[in-house]
Amino acid sequence: MTIGVLALQGSVAEHLKLIKSVNKKIDAVPVRTVDELASVDGLIIPGGESTTLRILLDEFKLYTPIKVRVEAGMPVWGTCAGLILLANRIEGERPYFGLLDVDVKRNAYGRQIDSFVAEGDFAGMYVGMVFIRAPIITRVGSDVEVLSELDGKAVAVRQNNVLATAFHPELVARDNRIHKYFCQMVENA
Repeated sequence: MTIGVLALQGSVAEHLKLIKSVNKKIDAVPVRTVDELASVDGLIIPGGESTTLRILLDEFKLYTPIKVRVEAGMPVWGTCAGLILLANRIEGERPYFGLLDVDVKRNAYGRQIDSFVAEGDFAGMYVGMVFIRAPIITRVGSDVEVLSELDGKAVAVRQNNVLATAFHPELVARDNRIHKYFCQMVENA
């Protein structure tokens, strides 16, 4: 099994390290090209700046290949900006992939200086959550499962093969449980 991490921006190395820590038999590779994308069984779209990621995805000609693969069932996990790119609706702008039936508001928790760490339940696991200029999920579709909430708002959701977190689990030292959850999604796909 091979998990790819979109390697255009964001905490790529941290995701790769945590995927490899789940099981030594799982390959974790950076994805920058269509050929690299073709070699993976699942894809993580890390945080970063969603507008910049849109530009880079278009420049690297990855938009259509990613969308086609996910629509065909390849598991994908978007963290922070990745969530924004996957959402069906984004307040004040047009959606990008539109593969997840949620509405989001960018930078809803404030500026960089307003970043924070919280803890909460994720699918029955008590985990750390790092929020950096994070989006808020303002609406969840009827086919979307809420996996985690903070202050009554969904911060982790799943719809079939699409997983999304408003926070950065890859920045919580040595906790690979959400990465293990995603690896299980990929294995079951």
